[in-house]
Amino acid sequence: MILNKELVRLGKNCKIDETAIVGYMPSRKISDLTLEIGDNAVIRAGSIVYLGSKIGENFETGHNVVIREENVIGNNVKIWSNTVIDYACKIGNNVKIHCNCYIAQLTIIEDDVFIAPGVMVANEKYPTGVFSLEKIKGPIIKKKAKIGINATILPGITIGENSLIGAGSVVTKDIPSNTIAYGVPAKIIKKNE
Repeated sequence: MILNKELVRLGKNCKIDETAIVGYMPSRKISDLTLEIGDNAVIRAGSIVYLGSKIGENFETGHNVVIREENVIGNNVKIWSNTVIDYACKIGNNVKIHCNCYIAQLTIIEDDVFIAPGVMVANEKYPTGVFSLEKIKGPIIKKKAKIGINATILPGITIGENSLIGAGSVVTKDIPSNTIAYGVPAKIIKKNE
């Protein structure tokens, strides 16, 4: 179902399942409500895509995915079932985000990143219950990084290019490029060559 049709720009050959909602109105005010989705998108049943995002070509969701407002999502991005992309994230090209993930506001995910099932990304170091954009900072996941199943990435962390984070890890500090890190807290184990 497409809501607010005057604000939704769909590319060619897009497939939207009957129970998916495209063009959902956000509760907070944003400057541009236009939703753009490129050619060949597939949005499956139960998914909700809010107004105010720009999504590239060949975008595909699993079931029950939520894409909030003010996101910029590149081409060839796959986001699988029961995943939430909160608002104001930047996701590059050729990114795969698996099932049951939460990507917090202001997260940056660069090109060719793989995120396994159950990954949680945080953006507020000391939650107080009083929301303030000045207090939050999403992590940055650099090109070709791979995040293992059930990993947790804390706010403001940078995971370097071509790095691998092991399953179940809690990333509490920056991880340099071309390294393998795992554990609680995640520690650098060796180079990723």
